[in-house]
Amino acid sequence: MSRVGKKPIPVPEKTKLTYSDGVLTVEGQKGRLSRPIHPDVKLQIEADTIRVIPLSESKTNLALQGLTRSLVSNMVVGVNSGFEKVLEITGIGYRAEVKGNSLVLNLGFSHPINFDLPDGISAVVDRNNVVKLSGIDKEKLGQTAASIRRLRPPEPYKAKGIKYADEYIRRKAGKTGTK
Repeated sequence: MSRVGKKPIPVPEKTKLTYSDGVLTVEGQKGRLSRPIHPDVKLQIEADTIRVIPLSESKTNLALQGLTRSLVSNMVVGVNSGFEKVLEITGIGYRAEVKGNSLVLNLGFSHPINFDLPDGISAVVDRNNVVKLSGIDKEKLGQTAASIRRLRPPEPYKAKGIKYADEYIRRKAGKTGTK
């Protein structure tokens, strides 16, 4: 039984919902998001809440109920307040800067890396080594942050690389010299 899927989704004021032909569109202060809804679940839109109802009680439909509820909730939160991910760059000479719609990263390679930001994602760089990504689509934001982190993941010996701000890197002891 899906516990997440049974919870109603609160809809703030000034949020416009449109559900037609299996596509849900949510408009809010920050923008507009659309997503197709799986045909095995049904949305019940009321004045200030949305409920996700499975068409049958099968295991896959209950799983789809929880998934759909999470996706719709992220859409509602995204268009009203947005999401943010913070990346930290650690290492001597490692830095980042924003040029137009791309992020220029110096990560110890022989060349700088130009990372083009997708539509809807914006970046701000603080102190040359803290990158704050923000956007209304949580899925696209997480994928962008993961793609940037993948360019130079943190290594366990000196913790050099790109990591999430809330990520903990387990450090390893280096070699000890013997005489």
